[in-house]
Amino acid sequence: MHAKAPATYDDLARVEGKAELVNGEIVHMPPTGDGPGVAGDLILVSLWQYVAAGGVGLPVGDNKAFRVKLPHRQSFSPDAAFYTGPRTGMKFFEGAPVFAAEVRSEGDYRPRAEPAMAAKRADYFAAGTKVVWDVDLLGEDVVRKFVTPDAEKPAAVFRRGENADAEPAVPGWAMAVDDLFR
Repeated sequence: MHAKAPATYDDLARVEGKAELVNGEIVHMPPTGDGPGVAGDLILVSLWQYVAAGGVGLPVGDNKAFRVKLPHRQSFSPDAAFYTGPRTGMKFFEGAPVFAAEVRSEGDYRPRAEPAMAAKRADYFAAGTKVVWDVDLLGEDVVRKFVTPDAEKPAAVFRRGENADAEPAVPGWAMAVDDLFR
């Protein structure tokens, strides 16, 4: 029997649809529905408005790959992100975004989803991300903001009627939580 060779960035580049490279394997991510997909898009639009008003960085939408060098994870593909590293042309982004938003889809509400989501946040922080949002459109605590290095306990919780920020990763930017439900 031959051991299967670990997947590479070239393998990831040939994948159709959203995927990440974890533990040497391509992890496919199913498409999302209306609410979570639009919420991720609205975060992206708000970040573009921030840049248009003078903010520095690059808003990044869904299905983009960030190359990272962790022992067990080689890439991320957040639902929305903010990147301050060098542009890479046609290649994957190099390094982690400073801010990543993970919007929960239907499958992210299973009991076993919490440890997996906390582990992914820990990976983001290990790769250099400063702030991660866990966006829960079905809960009262809509945006849970996690800040390096604590992937388990939110630094802040934002609900409807409030503005959610990504300080210190995206200085001066915030968006209305209510906007996630357009």
